[in-house]
Amino acid sequence: MAIIRWKPMDEVDHLRQEVDHLFGNFLSGTEPFFSRAYPAINLSEKENHFYVRAEFPGLKPESLDISVVEGRLQIRGERKIDIEEQNTSYHRKEREAGFFRRTIALPAKVDSGKVSAGMKNGVLTITLPKSEEAKPKKISVKTQ
Repeated sequence: MAIIRWKPMDEVDHLRQEVDHLFGNFLSGTEPFFSRAYPAINLSEKENHFYVRAEFPGLKPESLDISVVEGRLQIRGERKIDIEEQNTSYHRKEREAGFFRRTIALPAKVDSGKVSAGMKNGVLTITLPKSEEAKPKKISVKTQ
């Protein structure tokens, strides 16, 4: 018998896509009712670290607040509107301004005292070292 792994978030994402499709057709010509979370985030893993990458074009690093609390990474900040854009009539507006917050559950415990973040060309990279208990342990097999 095959074991199938249930991924509830895949089902939630599928439901969101279906609702987007429904409202996109219903409202004809407008963007889907629910927009994707901002910022879009990639969470990857290599050996002893997790890496989170997010794009923040035009955002200053000092406007970000990054923290790790109870196995969750939280990124908060504010994207401000340029003064010259405030009195502009838009035909299409997809880049919103204002406060944002993303909270990501981390797959394993991290050493929060050694977390680092850097931004280059509008891409934020957060390096999260795994805690010692989360790192894989090599077990040797003894012969008898």
